Amino acid sequence: MMNSKKRAFLKKKAHNLEPIVRIGKEGLNENIIKSILDAIESRELIKVKILQNCEEDKNLIYTKLIDYKEFELVGMIGRTIIIFKENKDKPLISMEWKNLR
Repeated sequence: MMNSKKRAFLKKKAHNLEPIVRIGKEGLNENIIKSILDAIESRELIKVKILQNCEEDKNLIYTKLIDYKEFELVGMIGRTIIIFKENKDKPLISMEWKNLR
């Protein structure tokens, strides 16, 4: 479970990352979810950008993403959502993350 220290740590880690997945006109769909899952598998921490032409409300997209148990939402800054998933085989970020209480 994520506490405020871990959340702050992950937000800081994500600061320099470029968004890997973009949600456009189609909104949140299965292809987007598959892209998120593929991208997060090797990276642990990714950014998802909600483009201006997306017709779905950003808060609605965020709420829908909360329902997925395959990853955790770190937070949303503007139209960018930060997503984390621990990689048990090749932990990068989660090695440092585990030491936070």
